[in-house]
Amino acid sequence: MAFYLFSVHVPLSFGGLSAVTSILHISALDPQAEALSLVVLQVLELIGVLLLLRCPGKPQYKLRDFFQEKQSTKDRNWLLASALGFGFLVLLVFVTSIIAELVGTKEVNNPILKEILSSGPISITSCILVYCAITPLLEEIVYRGFFLTALCSTMKWQQTVIISSVVFSAAHFSTENFIQFFIIGLVLGCSYCWSGNLRSSIVIHSLYNALTLLITYAS
Repeated sequence: MAFYLFSVHVPLSFGGLSAVTSILHISALDPQAEALSLVVLQVLELIGVLLLLRCPGKPQYKLRDFFQEKQSTKDRNWLLASALGFGFLVLLVFVTSIIAELVGTKEVNNPILKEILSSGPISITSCILVYCAITPLLEEIVYRGFFLTALCSTMKWQQTVIISSVVFSAAHFSTENFIQFFIIGLVLGCSYCWSGNLRSSIVIHSLYNALTLLITYAS
């Protein structure tokens, strides 16, 4: 997990855009170029994760296993888990918005993301692809499919959900949003543990990100 975070995630997610500007010999990327760069960087990170899962010594972590029903959860509907999890996160967004208004916080959305979404259809399409498809698949494979599953071999599921949520939140390197990401991680982890199918957490993650994009674009 540490190897992924510091050799793949951090360089691509937090140094990738700087690398693109250096390669192109420009001082800054315009919003459209930034959106397209994010697509490429996220795809590269996803490819890196898939290659790591195939490394010798880890044959038990096969991608298809994350999407197969487990014997202990065969009677549980992953669609129901997705609906309940997303409903809870919608409630979280609503409560967060109310709190922001009460304390007088005006800027609740990402201004950089807002600028990218406002720069044209190519940027919007790129953001939808990144936030609603690539990132949910990537992060759920890493934090729920691999990390949480690995922890389950030595811990109770409640402990694995908490620990994986802490790592998931910390990996976003956002102190002001740490609690929010932690709660999201809890919901995604509980959904995966209950349903036994990674589809549930991917759907929740994708829908939540889509809602975030919609709110940011409309604000």
